[in-house]
Amino acid sequence: MNALDAELVFTPVDPAQVVEGSPTTGEAVLSDLNGTEIGVWEMTAGAMSDTEIDEVSVVIAGSATVEFLDSGQSLEVGVGDVIHFANGDRTIWRVADHIRKVYAIPVP
Repeated sequence: MNALDAELVFTPVDPAQVVEGSPTTGEAVLSDLNGTEIGVWEMTAGAMSDTEIDEVSVVIAGSATVEFLDSGQSLEVGVGDVIHFANGDRTIWRVADHIRKVYAIPVP
């Protein structure tokens, strides 16, 4: 499977999480590897808040600015960047066009 071609079903972001615009997100689970879910996630233009879980992601298309609310740091991410999120990280995703990433998360 090509992660860029994976078909995602997009839904509007919960209004409580919308910071700016009308972002949508889509996701597809690709595989389960010994209790680790591997999938594809995409967000369209806009800004949304989120509380992260333990995750490692690789950006495969587009770009975003991810603001970490608790530390005040900001991270510009684009194609090829590997990102690690810790459980409980409070973030704001700011996307000008779209971002697509492949992620790995532990399955409870």
